[in-house]
Amino acid sequence: MARSPDPKGSGGLSQRQLRVGEQVRHALAQVLQRGEIRDDLIARTVISVSEVRMSPDLKIATCFITPLGDADTQAVIKALAANAKFIRGRMAPSLSQMKYMPEFRFRADTSFDNFSKIDALLRSPEVARDLGHHDEEDRGADKASGNGDE
Repeated sequence: MARSPDPKGSGGLSQRQLRVGEQVRHALAQVLQRGEIRDDLIARTVISVSEVRMSPDLKIATCFITPLGDADTQAVIKALAANAKFIRGRMAPSLSQMKYMPEFRFRADTSFDNFSKIDALLRSPEVARDLGHHDEEDRGADKASGNGDE
């Protein structure tokens, strides 16, 4: 019988993957902040590293980035991918406790876009109307049971 990669069966990342991912994220952010990468696009763009997901064997690091400002996300990802080996070398001293230095893959972080969509949806008049109607029902039930704020 094959072993499940996650003993709890939750399908999530292991504690080790989360810990190493956070260490890699911190080291990558330092390299980007210090401006060690000699690429014009990367040098003039402020890049936020929101998350790093490690593969189960810790050999692949998927880095989710968001360029701040008006920079083209795909162009920044291509520039980072072109400099991935240089970045890997610069991060080696910070991650010396790792047996293998991971291969870096860069992806656009869409969580901020998703947040904006959800926020806009929650602020829409239809949802506000439904929430207001729901609140009135709750207040009516509270008054009927004697739990009103009066």
